[in-house]
Amino acid sequence: MKKFLALILSLAMVFALVACGGEKTDDSQNNDGDTSSDSPVAITLATGGTSGTYYAVGGVLKTVLDSKLTLSKLSVESTGASVANVNMITDGDAQMAILQSDVINYAHEGTNSFDGAPETNALWVAGIYNETVQILAKPGINSVADLKGKTVCVGDVGSGTEINAWQVLGAAGLTKDDVNAVNGSFQDGVDQLKDGKIDAAFTVAGAPTTAIVDYATTNTLNLVSLSDDELAAIQEAYPFLIRDDLAAGTYTGQDADVTCVAIQATLVASEELSEDVVYEFVKAMFDNKDALTEGHAKFGFLDPEAASAGATVTMHPGAEKYYKEIGCQDKWKQGGSDNGKHYLMNWYTSWGGAMDGSWAWQIGASHCHEFYQNPLAAYALVNDSNLNAGMKAQGATEDF
Repeated sequence: MKKFLALILSLAMVFALVACGGEKTDDSQNNDGDTSSDSPVAITLATGGTSGTYYAVGGVLKTVLDSKLTLSKLSVESTGASVANVNMITDGDAQMAILQSDVINYAHEGTNSFDGAPETNALWVAGIYNETVQILAKPGINSVADLKGKTVCVGDVGSGTEINAWQVLGAAGLTKDDVNAVNGSFQDGVDQLKDGKIDAAFTVAGAPTTAIVDYATTNTLNLVSLSDDELAAIQEAYPFLIRDDLAAGTYTGQDADVTCVAIQATLVASEELSEDVVYEFVKAMFDNKDALTEGHAKFGFLDPEAASAGATVTMHPGAEKYYKEIGCQDKWKQGGSDNGKHYLMNWYTSWGGAMDGSWAWQIGASHCHEFYQNPLAAYALVNDSNLNAGMKAQGATEDF
């Protein structure tokens, strides 16, 4: 009898456990069988070194937007910057990142640091601001050519800064045999320059950059200004490096303009993030531009038209939804020479140029890469009568 009762009790316990398990399964699923949760999605935003602009910009995004977001929770991580950030998104270690526009292009194309191994998980969200290629050097070094035989910090290993450093050095005719290259963060470069261990350091970041600001407060500032020949060679070889001069007074002790080139700081998101999460993030970012700008001046350049028009890789559906909602994406996709001309005007005047037909053929011939990435701009060259006339006046025999 005792054995029989024990058996009955055991069976009752089994049935109770099964019932509890069944109820738990039902609560955790919706009618379609998908898991659901009211908890915000955790987003790790990969940035850059703590002395660079990415990290500062990421910190302001978190401070301003965290209380505005209902679908996600943001955390900011210091990283090795652009290339490392792409890798982190691919590996699932980050869900959003700030990186250089050229690097995301390399990742999708499988070129440069991603040679033969494309990484396409990171999708375009917004172009934020220009990142200037700045060369901080000892007094007496006045051109890129002067770096021959010198010890130069070219940025972290595999970073966007390292890529741009070799592009600038190479366009000036210098190879890896001509300079003693060392790797390190922006702050590493500044510290080594202070200690006399190196002769120059590359920094690719929004100006003014924290590491250089700190250096200029206690040291004689010498920023290398590109010569006309160096600038022309760089832009011929790498048309995505646009002219972006540092105005006098950007840093303490900088009494004159410094001729530089720049790429664009870009916000990207993992394709694994939902459309709703990214849409809410992008909308909150533009809705709170004033507060973001109070936190960091670089957000003053944030503009939805420019942020979407610069996209050179697939745009995240959440970002696309926002741009379409306010009309930017629709205008870009519809075509029309006025829109293309507007983009061309912004692009060319960033060189310090003027908007007229005389330069159209030069741009078309020398900077095809720019128009391959921005078909509407190429469309404007072909279909706008003034630009078209300028092309032909400069020797074009047929339209693009």
